[in-house]
Amino acid sequence: MSTPGPVPWPPAARSTERLVMRASEARDRAGFIELFASQEVGAYIGGPRPRDELERSVPAVPGRRPGCFVAALDGAMIGMVTFDRRDAQRPGHVRPEGEEPELGYMFLPDAWGRGYASEACTAALDWFAAALPDEPLVLATRSANDRALRLAAKLGFTEAERFEEYGAEQWFGVWSRDGRLLG
Repeated sequence: MSTPGPVPWPPAARSTERLVMRASEARDRAGFIELFASQEVGAYIGGPRPRDELERSVPAVPGRRPGCFVAALDGAMIGMVTFDRRDAQRPGHVRPEGEEPELGYMFLPDAWGRGYASEACTAALDWFAAALPDEPLVLATRSANDRALRLAAKLGFTEAERFEEYGAEQWFGVWSRDGRLLG
């Protein structure tokens, strides 16, 4: 993630009650491939990618970039939480120039419904609040993704607008820290 000023990356691993949030490692490659090839995961992000294409294109250490946390359970990757700048050309912004950090996350279907996404995103948000205290944070998801909307509310995101993108209605929210919206 390109950030104003230096933000050390990767940060030290962060432990939660059940997970470790850390930078990607070579042992996570199979998890990344599974994540992007999954029909269930792909349902809300434009569809799955062909496994053979992923086997050829995914690097030895995937996701090794600023803003990408791997969520690991007992050492194995079960998902990821990301912070990326929202492209100014896309709809949904809180600043006229755009480029706000945007929270994203994906988890393997076997990890769904167990609170791991909430736990991982909360730990990542704690890091974000300390690393970039004055930056707004946004999140966009398909309006039809009820689970993602419930998690957004639980994490403290408030709806700012809805718009059409990728052939579907999108929900766009802004994160509130201590009851105040940044933007």
